[in-house]
Amino acid sequence: MISAELIKKYDVPVPRYTSYPTVPYWTDSPTSEEWIDHVQGCLAPSESNISIYVHVPFCETLCTFCGCNTSITKNHSVEDPYIETLAKEFQMYYDSVPELKNREFKELHLGGGSPTYLSEDHLHKVVYNLLTKLKVSDSPVFSIEVDPRRTRKEQLKVLSDLGFKRISLGVQDFNEEVQKLINRFQPYEKTKFVTETARELGYNSVNFDLIYGLPRQTESSMVNTIEKTLELMPDRIAFYSYAHVPWIKPSQRLFTEKDLPLGPEKRKLYEVGRSLFEQSGYVEIGMDHFALKTDNLWRAVLESKLHRNFMGYTENKTDLLLGLGVSSISDSWDAFHQNEKILKKYNKRIGEGKLPTLRGHKLTQEDILYRKLILKLSTSWEVEIPENIFGSVRDFLITMEEDYLIHWENNHLKVTDKGRPFLRNVCMGLDFRLRAKSPESSVFSQAI
Repeated sequence: MISAELIKKYDVPVPRYTSYPTVPYWTDSPTSEEWIDHVQGCLAPSESNISIYVHVPFCETLCTFCGCNTSITKNHSVEDPYIETLAKEFQMYYDSVPELKNREFKELHLGGGSPTYLSEDHLHKVVYNLLTKLKVSDSPVFSIEVDPRRTRKEQLKVLSDLGFKRISLGVQDFNEEVQKLINRFQPYEKTKFVTETARELGYNSVNFDLIYGLPRQTESSMVNTIEKTLELMPDRIAFYSYAHVPWIKPSQRLFTEKDLPLGPEKRKLYEVGRSLFEQSGYVEIGMDHFALKTDNLWRAVLESKLHRNFMGYTENKTDLLLGLGVSSISDSWDAFHQNEKILKKYNKRIGEGKLPTLRGHKLTQEDILYRKLILKLSTSWEVEIPENIFGSVRDFLITMEEDYLIHWENNHLKVTDKGRPFLRNVCMGLDFRLRAKSPESSVFSQAI
């Protein structure tokens, strides 16, 4: 168990490092025209490949813990115009970038919001539009995030017929008191139904999203949630730390800080969960993730193919991650591009025949170097530090070295078993933008 002293020392605001530079440090934003040039550039090699993320923002109710970009409505008439707008956005890329037509389409992920807010017909329409225009890989990875409270067998069947094999269930916690505080009443039976139905339909990788640090969570309630999870044995588990950022998400003010487990109490929830997972055959992967050794995510670790991006940990890196939909972020490796975050603005831009560019960042050569190093560290617990920055990095991490959280072998940095809970803190040593200038306001969630 981690000492209270270490938690107090390192429980500071830290990025989650799904990108580098992190979004608050984006400075040189590409225009829509420049972004198209970056897309064409990364797809220029004939062997280049593509992954696509489609953001569906709609949810029928608001979960008060949520930090995602959502649009809360029970009026399903919003579906059809949004689907049409998604198609128009993709068509703009398709018409502007000829390489899209003959580059391998390897991954597709539907996220949100709640993608299963959409009807079966609309889910089919979104996916079919992409499959008929792109050169699909022989072994594509298609996945979807679902809300078990609003997921029907018919939806899963439609997606299965289109090639979906991975599904991620939003669970968070099975305790009724916790569910009440986060405004997400979700009986265990609904989670069980979606899990078993997906497997019956041929989905071979089921993920559960769980959160520790939610209001009123206790050690005993966490044990109960983990035990219920293990009854269903998902192939993967994302065990996230609750990010309390009410300055960004005012809905988090519906409960108070007094309701939240903090510091050592919060970290103990993770340690209890990790112990139970490992006893059941799961392996800890990077930040907050676990997988069975039969799952492709673990195979990616063994083959040194594990990648991390805005969707979390994935099995492969593609040359282009194309984000479609409101607030979606795209990545060409040397540039980031984010769509408008407000639905009306996103719709208006597409209606005008323009890409819905909000902001982005053109990476410098230094950015790309630090990005590679942080990616290597966050996917393998170790990294070789170049000689020209070695002294600076070691000096920054000296207290972590003294606390036996990291270990050096010449220029080779390794995170120790004791240091694994502080991986985000170690990554800060390679975040030269953050080191040069701390945020002027609250931006990041706590490390623990």
